[in-house]
Amino acid sequence: MSKTIKDAFADGKAFIPFITAGDPDLESTKKFILEMEKAGADLVEIGIPFSDPIAEGIVIQEADIRALGSGTTTDGIFQMVKELREQTDMPLVFMTYLNPVFHYGYEKFFEKCQQCGISGIIIPDLPFEEKDECADIAASYGVDVISMIAPTSEERIQAIASRARGFIYVVSSMGVTGERQQIQTDLPSMLASIRKATDVPAAIGFGIHTPQQAAKMAEIADGVIVGSAIVKIAAKYGAQAAPYIYDYVKSMKEAAASAKKS
Repeated sequence: MSKTIKDAFADGKAFIPFITAGDPDLESTKKFILEMEKAGADLVEIGIPFSDPIAEGIVIQEADIRALGSGTTTDGIFQMVKELREQTDMPLVFMTYLNPVFHYGYEKFFEKCQQCGISGIIIPDLPFEEKDECADIAASYGVDVISMIAPTSEERIQAIASRARGFIYVVSSMGVTGERQQIQTDLPSMLASIRKATDVPAAIGFGIHTPQQAAKMAEIADGVIVGSAIVKIAAKYGAQAAPYIYDYVKSMKEAAASAKKS
């Protein structure tokens, strides 16, 4: 029995790394995830590559192209997660776009998620107003559709937060994923609005790549999400990236864990 998303936030500030499945290959992805767990990751987001990832910056776009080019398929990713489950009970969530899920078939997709212990899914191009059909089917298989909240009006923030499940992905900046030197958004106000509406944990992502940023974000949120910086390490070192990913994740987890409880 794998741990739940709630378990990821049970012992203080959660660190949530992202990796693109199949970059450079699925066997490496499996090793990278196990190294991230050893380094202190509380939950891992596994990206299912897609040919038109509109929310992603160039780093993750290129990773998706490499993964698809190496023959990565959704079925292959399910098999990889199934094998991973023989070695870890850490909470895992998918991140992908609506097109691959819709074409796979909602029922079939979420049934397979349940079978291999996927606790949630993040779908950046699924509008809040249209999420019910997908979310209801996902919930019937024990999978949470994770809500994303971007810098927007307080009324909309509270509407989305009030119906959130699993955890809330707080988008630190408008635009696409990728490292940022400074994050200008009034995140404390966003978190305050979220907490008026729900006690579901909120983790901040988009743009975070240094331990200093991780510590700062963890002071105001329940967790920190990092993607592009890890994908860059995988791109640089390929199948040999595991120890470099371990060192990076360890430094970021330690920084996040050092933050005071908010």
